[in-house]
Amino acid sequence: MGGLMLPPAAWRARAGLDRLCAALGPGAARFVGGAVRDTLLGIDVADIDLATELPPEDVLDRLRAAGIKAVPTGLAHGTITAVLPDGPVEVTTLRRDVATDGRHATVAFTQAWEEDAARRDFTINALYADPITGEVFDYFGGVADLAARRVRFIGDPLQRIAEDHLRILRFFRFHARFGETVDAAGLAACAARANDLMALSRERIAAELLKLLLADHAVPTVALMIGHGIFRPVLPEIVATDRLARLAAREAGSGTVPNPIRRLAALLPADAAIAEDVGARLKLSNLDRRRLVGATQPAGDAPARAIAYTLGPDLAIDRLLLSDRPLADVAAIAGWQPPRLPVSGGALVERGVRKGPEVARLLRAIEAEWVREDFPAQPRLDAIVDDALDQWRRVSSSA
Repeated sequence: MGGLMLPPAAWRARAGLDRLCAALGPGAARFVGGAVRDTLLGIDVADIDLATELPPEDVLDRLRAAGIKAVPTGLAHGTITAVLPDGPVEVTTLRRDVATDGRHATVAFTQAWEEDAARRDFTINALYADPITGEVFDYFGGVADLAARRVRFIGDPLQRIAEDHLRILRFFRFHARFGETVDAAGLAACAARANDLMALSRERIAAELLKLLLADHAVPTVALMIGHGIFRPVLPEIVATDRLARLAAREAGSGTVPNPIRRLAALLPADAAIAEDVGARLKLSNLDRRRLVGATQPAGDAPARAIAYTLGPDLAIDRLLLSDRPLADVAAIAGWQPPRLPVSGGALVERGVRKGPEVARLLRAIEAEWVREDFPAQPRLDAIVDDALDQWRRVSSSA
């Protein structure tokens, strides 16, 4: 393995982690996957996973004996979740695939680390590290691929895609996050098997796509996918990245945190019906579907705060960033919370307006002027109310 050691990292000192590893026993468990990969790259680690030679029932017994809360979250697939003070850690028994159908896998437990590594998707995700010594175990050249910034399938790419069709999208998602050099064999296999995406649930497609759109190199990666026909079977509406590239630049220029729904809107035609269809096809939540459809509409020429008052700040920022409006408009509503109209129908009734439709109509007129004048403070608001009431009285007296 070349004697590579996992460098120090803050996550390795998380409360309870040493006790968890001690409960599993020396040499019986190793850190695996993203925690090892990201630490080698100097990236902050979010999730910690452990692989172990121990069968899941043994893991449960050991954790409970050590006073560690253990939840059998995926017992059939060998996964136990250890609940630690700083967050959960998944502990999974080493596995090998017995049968696959492109969507699901039947697994058997093993004690062979290389068998477990061989069933993983990419070499950079098949890295293990000893919790005590920090020694890194690399069975398929993942360290070299990390150095080359290359995402490479373990084994035959076509076979790996046949086992799990989602690996097509994962190939591009990991490339968008880590890649610089595109693995030619992997790219060719993804292009050849793009139709396999039609067999996947749309929720799984959406989850991968939305993660991809937040990656640092999302724009060139999506362009690569379009050029190789990856979207054609499931999202034929995505045909160009011009608007996405422009949006990414405007997000950066305005200091706006990228949003995946906003970025998806940038990949679609500015057509509410198409956005509604795509949102339904991807089975997005109702909230995300409304945001996707809303983001396709023009920003208009109203003041930025008026737009935010009407639509809410998030959707207003979406429309402004996707428009030609100056970035100063985005800055004008960044962190701004629209106020509530400080005038009630009861206050109008006290001043002589009869309860009913007239109250609602007057409130709408007062609100419209208050918004048009950019939410003036009480003295000016009082004048707006007085003007609206004066006009109402004149109309009422002449009726």
